[in-house]
Amino acid sequence: MSAASPGTEPATSVSIDAGAEAPATDGKRVLLAKPRGYCAGVDRAVITVEKALEIYGPPVYVRKEIVHNRHVVDTLRERGVIFVEETSEVPEGALVVFSAHGVSPAVHAEAENRNLRTIDATCPLVTKVHKEVNRFAREDYDIMLIGHEGHEEVEGTSGEAPDRVQLVDSADDVDKVNVRDPNKVVWLSQTTLSVDETMERVDQLRERFPDIADPPSDDICYATSNRQVAVKAMAAECDLVIVVGSGNSSNSRRLVEVALQAGARDAHLVDFAKEVDETWLEGVETVGVTSGASVPDVLVMELLEWLAGRGWDDVQEVTTANEKIAFALPRELRSGAAQSSVR
Repeated sequence: MSAASPGTEPATSVSIDAGAEAPATDGKRVLLAKPRGYCAGVDRAVITVEKALEIYGPPVYVRKEIVHNRHVVDTLRERGVIFVEETSEVPEGALVVFSAHGVSPAVHAEAENRNLRTIDATCPLVTKVHKEVNRFAREDYDIMLIGHEGHEEVEGTSGEAPDRVQLVDSADDVDKVNVRDPNKVVWLSQTTLSVDETMERVDQLRERFPDIADPPSDDICYATSNRQVAVKAMAAECDLVIVVGSGNSSNSRRLVEVALQAGARDAHLVDFAKEVDETWLEGVETVGVTSGASVPDVLVMELLEWLAGRGWDDVQEVTTANEKIAFALPRELRSGAAQSSVR
């Protein structure tokens, strides 16, 4: 994995900026990770649904959750979005948005067969991995996809070339894979994994297949990597790390694991401040706070307010990178006026 991520300006050093006028006298403080929260792909996906509602009006159907965050999904549902598990649940001729996690060619074909109007909100970084699958499949490689079984991104990516892709989720999976030619094997990965976890699997694969090829560029997305680096920078100083994010968010769950591996004494995942168990704070001085890449910052601010009400009102920001990347909206939504149809 490269040290610098595309669309990111690495900080020359970790900076801690006090959010309060004076430090707390009782030792209580909050270390607030930066970067945190929304990445460019999530921002694009959420705005895509909001713009679709604005231009075409409700109902707008979304296959799966647009992003893995309960607050975002519930808010959009209140505005007229109907979330479905499968494209077959969308009425013929209706408008459906595909989530940021991506879908397989089979899903696109089903939508076309049912005359659905579609907008694809797949994160461009996920699309990049799909293109890599197609490229290596054309070149007749066996593709080892490192990822978590059942995750929507993995299902979409595998679906690009199901006869060439083998999922590697655990160490046991490394022993089970079969290849036709050990000299034509490549590894790719789900974008939201832990960098350390991914490289552990790569090392295991390389023991079996010494000539395994690397992807042309990092598949772990810049935002996932950056958020993990920020947590690593502060974890050893934290008695407790609280990650704001949903339980079905892979990158949010990874942040909890990374915090513990990097030296935090305790770490938990919560959707909302009200879910924090006050017993977690017993004997705690330093609380680390971060959020997954699909979490709006308002939820982090609510957590900081909740902590301040309990004496943790000295907030210091730990900055490891400054993200500059942004993605254009899907072409169907770029014009100021609604098009007569969405294909």
